[in-house]
Amino acid sequence: MAMPSLPSGPELTAILAVVCFSAGLNVYATVGMLGLLARAGMLTLPPSLHGLESWYVIGACSALFLLEFVGDKIPVFDLLWNATHTFVRVPVAAFLAYAATSQLPPWEQSLATLAGAILALAAHGGKTAARAMVAPSPEPFSNAALSLSEDALVVFLMWLLTKHPYAAAGIAMACVAFILVMARWVVESLRNLLRDAEQVVSGTHPGQSPNP
Repeated sequence: MAMPSLPSGPELTAILAVVCFSAGLNVYATVGMLGLLARAGMLTLPPSLHGLESWYVIGACSALFLLEFVGDKIPVFDLLWNATHTFVRVPVAAFLAYAATSQLPPWEQSLATLAGAILALAAHGGKTAARAMVAPSPEPFSNAALSLSEDALVVFLMWLLTKHPYAAAGIAMACVAFILVMARWVVESLRNLLRDAEQVVSGTHPGQSPNP
C-alpha cells in the first residue's frame, strides 16, 4: 500500500483541527492513534512528529488511555483527573500544531499553535460542561455513557480524518460552534471544575466552603 503524501495547505489545516479538538477530549487516545495510523501507513506525519510512531510512545499513551478509561468513571478521581488535564490537553494540542507546521513562516506557525490550543480548550471545556450536566444524576450510568461517547468520538474522528479529513474537520467545527454558543456555561463549568478539585485536595467536600 502506498503511503499517503504529506498533507499541506487546507488538508493540513483540517487534520490539525481534528487532532487538536480530539486532544482536548482525550489526549492519550489522540496521540496514540496518530502513532498507530502512521505506522499502519494510513497517515503521514511530518518529520517533527515522527517520534509519535515509536512503540514506546504508543505504549505509554495506551497505558494512560486505559487509566483514563477506567478512572474517568470513578467519582472524585475523575474530578481530579480532568482538572489536572486542563494543563495537559491544551499544551499538548498546541505542541502538535506547532510541530506539524514547522515548515511555515514563524507568524503562521504561531497562529496555528494558538488556534490548536483554543480548539483543545474548547473541547475540554465542552467536555467539562457536559459532565457538569450529568453529575447531579444519582446513578453512575449516565457519566459512564458520556465518557464512552467521548472516547468513541475521538476514535471515530481520528479514523475519519484518514479517509475524509474535511468531513472530520466539519464535525469537529460543528461541535466547537455548539460549545461557543454555550460559552458562558462552559467557562463556569471550567471554573467549578478547578475549584472543586482544589477543595478535594484541601480536604473540603466539593460545594462546601473551606473552614475559615
